[in-house]
Amino acid sequence: MSALERQALKSKIGGLPPMPPSGVGRGVPKRNLMRKKDYTAVHWDKYFDQKHDVQVGENIFRLYECGTSGPVLLFLHGGGFSALSWSLVSSTLCQLVTCRCAALDLRGHGDTSSTDDNDLCAETLSSDVGDVVTSLYGDEPPPIILIGHSMGGAIAVHTAERKLIPSIIGLVVIDVVEGTAMDSLNSMQSFLRGRPSTFKSLEHAIEWSVRSGQIRNLDSAKVSMVGQVKRLDTQETATSEMDQSTESEVSTSGSRVGDTIQEEDEDGESVSPPESQQSSSSDHFKSPKPSMEHTSQYTWRIDLGKTEKYWKGWFQGLSQRFLSCEVPKMLVLAGVDRLDKDLTIGQMQGKFQMQVLPQSGHAVHEDVPDKVADILATFMVRYKVAEPRDNFQRSFPAC
Repeated sequence: MSALERQALKSKIGGLPPMPPSGVGRGVPKRNLMRKKDYTAVHWDKYFDQKHDVQVGENIFRLYECGTSGPVLLFLHGGGFSALSWSLVSSTLCQLVTCRCAALDLRGHGDTSSTDDNDLCAETLSSDVGDVVTSLYGDEPPPIILIGHSMGGAIAVHTAERKLIPSIIGLVVIDVVEGTAMDSLNSMQSFLRGRPSTFKSLEHAIEWSVRSGQIRNLDSAKVSMVGQVKRLDTQETATSEMDQSTESEVSTSGSRVGDTIQEEDEDGESVSPPESQQSSSSDHFKSPKPSMEHTSQYTWRIDLGKTEKYWKGWFQGLSQRFLSCEVPKMLVLAGVDRLDKDLTIGQMQGKFQMQVLPQSGHAVHEDVPDKVADILATFMVRYKVAEPRDNFQRSFPAC
């Protein structure tokens, strides 16, 4: 009896199927399967109902909206981001409670154009927010909850403290605290220099954002990164380019060979692409073979490094400004270590609600949009400013 026959007999006696000969059929089908990630950019209309350009003097501010009734949640993005970073949160919120979501491209960002895109001081940016609200709603604006992330959170606080929105009924700040923000300013330029300055395609920009951890949610990155970059040759924003394109990539179902990265199989082992698709690590972000849609390069919509003179003005005194705002307030953080002394005392005194989502990064609302939407919906229902829809279960997160 051969060795293979003896092994087959033992396996049969033990109630197990016989083991195939080495190299014959073992794991071959699995290792030939390659899971591909699709980094194709997604158009904003998957999440928002409409876009609206608001004229304020000689400035034009881009606004994305969804929802038809209820209070307005006015979203302000962080530095370098755009209104599209609120896409998933806005869409989900309108399914949970009766509300209207409006996400604004701040001056110098996204598809907003102004007479001075370089003036990003807190006073100018907060005045812009107040002017947009006045232009939209006139002297009788609806109830408005102001929500901001990072720099946008600081601007939301400045706007509320200056009482630029007379109908404000709530203030939500996401992952920005004076103490940690001020401490991080010294290393901010090094961080910005460490980012790629250009991308060979939108797909590569999206891939970088996910692999670098800037945005941990691929679905969010696919719509959000479109608002953060522009064409190098024409200076046209990627959002404008997608709007004008007659051959939109939104409906593309499969990812390109050049946009595929190495994945892991179920056993945690690397699954390498076929030899024809392999490249050195230095070639990882190289585009596929040139084609009409991949010959252009993209760069950041705004050069954040040139805004350094405004950074302290965004964050200095922010904690006391936040605590002094006389509306219901909530602070959403990625970690409790971000609290400074003033906010720690204020939180113990019950001056604001706090929610921590440690499974997220700095872009909390993009990394875990469903959880942030649930928190915001609960906030509104708790203060009886919005009606829950049938599919919303109130969670009342801890303060």
